[in-house]
Amino acid sequence: MGVFLSVVEEGDFSAAARRLRLSPSAVSKIIGRLESRLGVRLLQRSTRRISLTAEGSTYADSARRILNDIKEAEIAIQPGAEPRGRLRVSLPSAFGHRLIVPMLPAFIDRYPAIELELMFTDAIVDLLAEETDVAVRVAAQSDSRLVMRRLAPNHRVICASARYLEKHGIPMTPGDLQHHTCLGITSRGGLNIWEFDGPDGPQSMRIRSPIEANSTEALRRLALAGVGIVCMSEILVGPDIRIGRLTALLTGYNHHDGPPICAVYPPGRILAPRVCVFVDFLAEQFANPPWLHGAP
Repeated sequence: MGVFLSVVEEGDFSAAARRLRLSPSAVSKIIGRLESRLGVRLLQRSTRRISLTAEGSTYADSARRILNDIKEAEIAIQPGAEPRGRLRVSLPSAFGHRLIVPMLPAFIDRYPAIELELMFTDAIVDLLAEETDVAVRVAAQSDSRLVMRRLAPNHRVICASARYLEKHGIPMTPGDLQHHTCLGITSRGGLNIWEFDGPDGPQSMRIRSPIEANSTEALRRLALAGVGIVCMSEILVGPDIRIGRLTALLTGYNHHDGPPICAVYPPGRILAPRVCVFVDFLAEQFANPPWLHGAP
């Protein structure tokens, strides 16, 4: 299995042989015996390159997970072993910069042997395909292959700047939003649904946004500039509301929470210690209310 992965990673038998300190013929025989035992061809061979067959790709993915589990198990049982290794973390851009990054110095001090690789994106990363250890998400979980741990609720507020409200007036009911410029997160069909509970019961407003973006930070900055009204996580706009840069609207209505803040990671019979302590650390941080105040 390890020889097979070496061939896949190196791209040819000779390079894999040098890496493993074997002869190319020995590597070729090992791969041949593996294919014979499995009864399928794993590699397509040509004079210029080696490529994976569909079966080979499936086997390679499983082999990586199995060998990684073995490696993590060996590390975990070492007496007094501390979590170590590179930890690839996917973070949503605005949440990551404003909320997670300020937490990390304490994690780095606590686990100095863990190397962090942070990737900021508002796209939903395929953790298995991108070989990412863990992601923090503020989105509905749609991949049943992943393990999810809920970290905190995601309270949303509707707000706008004083500049916008002076020019366009203050919406008093959800229905008034139809006559205002509402800034929306890019979504399928260009529609956003803002849901409320009020004196007359639940209401759903279908907001057709003349301005949309796939970045919550971009929408926040547009709202600060007086362009329109946003519906956004309290984590992101709470500091702006507290110092008067934005004004909370429709406070007599309870706006439905968004998807909770979660940590998600690929399943494994043995969870890598570095992943385990990182997720536990996040849960510990989110258990303390001051995190909600975010960064100004």
